[in-house]
Amino acid sequence: MDLIHTIPELQQRLHSAGSVAFVPTMGNLHAGHLELVRLARAHGATVVASIFVNPLQFGPQEDFDAYPRTLDADCAQLQSAGCDVVFAPSVAEMYSVPQQIEILPPPIARELCGAFRPGHFQGVATVVAKLFNIVQPAVALFGKKDYQQLFVIRALVQQLNYPLRIVAAETLRAADGLALSSRNGYLSEQERQQAPRLYAVLQSLAAQIKNGNRDFSALEQGASRELETLGWRVDYIAVRDAGTLLAPLAATQAFVVLGAAWLGKTRLIDNIEVSVAV
Repeated sequence: MDLIHTIPELQQRLHSAGSVAFVPTMGNLHAGHLELVRLARAHGATVVASIFVNPLQFGPQEDFDAYPRTLDADCAQLQSAGCDVVFAPSVAEMYSVPQQIEILPPPIARELCGAFRPGHFQGVATVVAKLFNIVQPAVALFGKKDYQQLFVIRALVQQLNYPLRIVAAETLRAADGLALSSRNGYLSEQERQQAPRLYAVLQSLAAQIKNGNRDFSALEQGASRELETLGWRVDYIAVRDAGTLLAPLAATQAFVVLGAAWLGKTRLIDNIEVSVAV
């Protein structure tokens, strides 16, 4: 496995590498990232993972400086998962001049997580666009846990005509249901025991939709109250059309139930897709 830090060196390495399957990450890897790398093997001759903590997607009060940088451990895991190339650029390498050109994502990026993290998806879309241009993959793989991010990236690829395919992988979970996340490491032992409650609340809401309940506002409010009663600080619980991320229509058959909430100082997100027959 090759560890590469500069864009010219990466492009030279990939010049005759055949089709590339790409897994972008911010490092501090967990089993969900490694599963993406394993899946990538079926989609390209060369598997590339990037490790880059992108300052553009962090707000002024967010955890950019505190976000764990664990390059040596990440590389060991990536090698064992079958990765061929790790691209780990510095901020100066990725932004050699001030990034004055940024990607403006679709309006939905200002809702849900975007309403609580202004500019976040603009930063995500910009760095992903740059990485796609640098790596030139045939396929890029993303997890469904960051459902809104996946939606924005799919829109980026479609609307800017990137010649690549997005593969979405199912959320990987711990035995108690907690979605794997690099930020789970911020949880205290007591918080970790309570963290699966977000998924449980979303499961309950999804089951009610499957049973025909269409009072989405009441469902959202009830789920939020349940978490707040347990001491969580809820950003949102939302039922959306899975295809548009907008409010469901009468004809909607594919839903997604999304939630973001704080447990102590840790912000957790999760979602469940729900399909029903009309």
